[in-house]
Amino acid sequence: MAGIHDRVLLVVPVYNHPERLREVIERALAVHSDVCVVDDGSEQDPAPLLQGLPVTLLRHDYNMGKGAAIRSAAAHAEAQGKTHIVTLDADGQHFPEDVPAILSAIESDPAAIIIGVRDFERSNAPGSSRFGRSFGNFWVRVQTGTAVEDIQSGYRAYPVELLRELRTFTRRYAFEVEIVVRALWAGRPVRGVPIRVFYPSKAERVSHFGALRDNVALSVLNTHLTIRSIIPWPHRKLSPGVVRAEHRTLRSFIESATRLFTDSAGSGKLASAAALGVFLGALPIIAMHTVVILYASAFLRLNKAVSVGASQFCMPPLVPALCIETGYFLRHGRFLTLEGVHSLHEAGFMELGHMGVQRLWEWLLGSLLVGPALAVAAALFMYVASESFRWVRSRHE
Repeated sequence: MAGIHDRVLLVVPVYNHPERLREVIERALAVHSDVCVVDDGSEQDPAPLLQGLPVTLLRHDYNMGKGAAIRSAAAHAEAQGKTHIVTLDADGQHFPEDVPAILSAIESDPAAIIIGVRDFERSNAPGSSRFGRSFGNFWVRVQTGTAVEDIQSGYRAYPVELLRELRTFTRRYAFEVEIVVRALWAGRPVRGVPIRVFYPSKAERVSHFGALRDNVALSVLNTHLTIRSIIPWPHRKLSPGVVRAEHRTLRSFIESATRLFTDSAGSGKLASAAALGVFLGALPIIAMHTVVILYASAFLRLNKAVSVGASQFCMPPLVPALCIETGYFLRHGRFLTLEGVHSLHEAGFMELGHMGVQRLWEWLLGSLLVGPALAVAAALFMYVASESFRWVRSRHE
């Protein structure tokens, strides 16, 4: 793999990790000759720790975040004529000896982001890491419709031109999540490669993850990305070797909205998306409707905007009231009359739709009948609307 070695820069971002830095770099040099250390404003100058080692040292005057360190390394790599960077942590959790597997993946798919998938079965990974990976993977699936195996792994390979072209909202810990989501939106593949991982004992473990700061940043980022994922504005596409990505205009938005009814998925897929949104919208999954619908539509590769939009038809009070009435009938063999509703809740029929928590069992029972019926109606409506739109457009072309 002499050719790929010449095109790749191995990058080790470091921030206050002096204990094992030299050992990590020596092991990295044993498998790859071109190594760059990016000091992200450490309190202790790492230069003395690297004395005598043939590495490049880049410095930030103050702590700017891991994303900023990766971008600095990518700019340096591009200036050196490199096409890719491979990042691994400075704390010894990652095995530099796994670099050849990452390089092989780059050779097989140079346009992709390669992520080292940590082996949690053979390591004493803390519960927070296991939960964080599952939680992060879930949200990426919601936002992109693509299953990523380990969104929180920092052992990665990035095409340099992708880092140059993709803008991100974050530059610290959350950067590694955002850049993957935006790469998938841009049409780039993301591949997983199995790697080993070492977790020291809790007493020896050093982490710069801020429980409050970084969790808030991740929450804000996931909210932003999820909302963006359902807005029918086209994402920037990046072809391999792109010099400058295409910018989107109002005309692009109109074309994207038009494709909502005429895309290659066809009227059947749009009808299925509408049916899914209405069916799930009718269920009593209080305060979780949008998240569940986004995940289900992403998993089934249906149009998320259509599913979420169709689900709004099921907002209180009408549909929940119909479900509760139907559920009441299934339980008692009779419908609630207006007088009965008033006597139970001192309210009218429409107010019954706002009483889902009090009538949860009846809502659930009723939704299992009302939901499918409304889903079929929504599917028929969407199918006819899409076919009509296609017919009208074909007449004008």
